[in-house]
Amino acid sequence: MRPSGRAPDQMRAISMETGFTKHAEGSCLIGFGETRVLVTASLEERVPPFLRGKGKGWVTAEYGMLPRATHTRGSREAAKGKQSGRTQEIQRLIGRSLRTVVDMAKLGERQITIDCDVIQADGGTRTAAISGGWVALRLAVDGLMAKGLLTEDPIKAQVAAVSCGIHESTPVLDLDYIEDSSAHADANFVLIGDGNIAEVQATAEGATYDEEALLRLLRLARIGCNDIFAAQRRATGR
Repeated sequence: MRPSGRAPDQMRAISMETGFTKHAEGSCLIGFGETRVLVTASLEERVPPFLRGKGKGWVTAEYGMLPRATHTRGSREAAKGKQSGRTQEIQRLIGRSLRTVVDMAKLGERQITIDCDVIQADGGTRTAAISGGWVALRLAVDGLMAKGLLTEDPIKAQVAAVSCGIHESTPVLDLDYIEDSSAHADANFVLIGDGNIAEVQATAEGATYDEEALLRLLRLARIGCNDIFAAQRRATGR
């Protein structure tokens, strides 16, 4: 039995509240169980210097945790004057994941920045950020299309992410903090709505695992991402 009482292939409750902020072109407050991440999409009619004049857009991401998102207060990284390696790694993952489903030529010379702010952390903050990031991105692009600023939809597919791990020798889906902190192995899967894989991060923490265990984690991830894809469609009306 998992600490939460869930079955091995059971997600935590998924919630997605769109239009959570007033000014962003797209926003979503996403919840995976007790984890809460506020995701906003901001549109700018410019691109990074390396893309100027090439007729292509860009999607990037930033990630951060509020000081009391965890059990004890953490210092703001801005107060330290630099981002941690963990923060940089996570925001790069979010940006890469979202770019896999965007046709930059169809987006045109504009940039969409996805800001992911963790309000409450109970495991799976990066996977929630990616999954909510797609919703915010979808809403921002829908706004561009509604205004006639885009003639073709640059978003090619859905993308979602979920964590899996081996806890007490059992592969399980969507780890919360208790499971994540004691798992023998944990992995983050980024999957595309068409069934393809965008990225896998898998690490043995306490014990190594074999190929079959990895495949079992992938099968669990597909179950979880199918639930997330359905929640994304409900949230965006697509």
